[in-house]
Amino acid sequence: MTNANQSVVIKSSSRKRNELAEFSFPQEMVNQSDHSQIRGYHQAAWEAYQRLPFPTLRDEPWRRTDIRGLATDKFTIPENGFRSDPPARLLDPVIIGEEPSGRIVSGALEASCQLDESLAQQGVIFTHFALAEEKYPQLVGNLLGKIVAPDEDKFTALAAALGQDGVFLYVPKNVVIEQPLHSLYWGAGEDTAFINHLLLWLEDGASVTFVHESSSATSDDRSQVFHDGIVEIFVGQNARLTFVELQSWGRNVWSMTRERARVMGDGNLEWVFGAMGTHLTKNFSDIDLAEPGAMARMSGFYFTNGNQHLDHDTQQNHLAENTTSDLLYKGALLDASRSVWQGMIYVAPGADGTDGYQANRNLILSKQARADSIPGLEILADDVRCTHGATVGKIDENELFYLLSRGIPRKEAEQLIVMGFFAPIMARIPIEGVQNRFKEAITEKMAER
Repeated sequence: MTNANQSVVIKSSSRKRNELAEFSFPQEMVNQSDHSQIRGYHQAAWEAYQRLPFPTLRDEPWRRTDIRGLATDKFTIPENGFRSDPPARLLDPVIIGEEPSGRIVSGALEASCQLDESLAQQGVIFTHFALAEEKYPQLVGNLLGKIVAPDEDKFTALAAALGQDGVFLYVPKNVVIEQPLHSLYWGAGEDTAFINHLLLWLEDGASVTFVHESSSATSDDRSQVFHDGIVEIFVGQNARLTFVELQSWGRNVWSMTRERARVMGDGNLEWVFGAMGTHLTKNFSDIDLAEPGAMARMSGFYFTNGNQHLDHDTQQNHLAENTTSDLLYKGALLDASRSVWQGMIYVAPGADGTDGYQANRNLILSKQARADSIPGLEILADDVRCTHGATVGKIDENELFYLLSRGIPRKEAEQLIVMGFFAPIMARIPIEGVQNRFKEAITEKMAER
């Protein structure tokens, strides 16, 4: 019998069951470069990884994305010699009939790098990230972590500490690259982890179009693959960058990425992001418009089905006067999939003349699908023009009826409507080959209905 004055302690194991175990990657995997800046960057990131907790549903940016099912303690990074060749179609030229100015293929295979010799003679560097740290340590050391701090969260710290795959692109002052550069990051295997770092740096007056694809074999959710990445972008004064990302990871991939661009005076960034794959995605994409005249346009495209969960968190930071940003994200959802978009336009004190726009449009194609759309404004300056909007809707029955009355089969009619829904995003993509990649992905998704 329990005494009325005796304390009773009830222990619960639910908290421990909900906690993520630490990744099993050893500290020996941290790059021990001979260059002090590079070594210090990776070591500081590892210390931040060990110190920082995993995000939880109690953290505002993560409260709509549950990562407790991630098998953190099971992942291994593929050893050298592990090889899985990507499909040939992923290596097709992004400009139909023409080879790119440069190409990098990395991930679950030995990395290969190609660059037009005339560009190399002008000082352009386009190479595998680990090779860049080895061959250009002074340059890379000076640029690492200048855009994305390694201690922003636990996943970012891990990517900064262990990221050796990826791309380093450096375009010197006033160098104009006419033909696009292309990179493919290919993943494969079970219980494997792919950690990469993209560092893109354009000096004043430089210009380039860069297409980056991440992909892996189609798979179910019974085994997991983990992707963790950082993207750092610098666009100098009067420089122009068109950056196209296409993500078509397999259905067993959990992907966490932290991406940020800094655009300087009168610089221009066109950033197109297409997401078709993964089981779960958490992506942070920020733009800092740091000097007067800086401009950026972000165009997002996603199409989910099954039980996919895609969470995109965007930030448009107007830090100087007379800057412009324009964001349009559009998504279609099938089955029991879910999308989350959280967007913020921030206007700093003194950033008068800001022109900021953001919109998120969602097309729901099944009763079980769900789209959360959360725009936001924080304006601390006068004389600005900032607008935002979000919509979630179904296929217009009048449009469908019109197509059906013309003898078009229902599935084909629905596909035409979906293609039309994404047409504004397609119009922002300057490369026909990339448009075709997106259109093929839409067709494949619709065929799975």
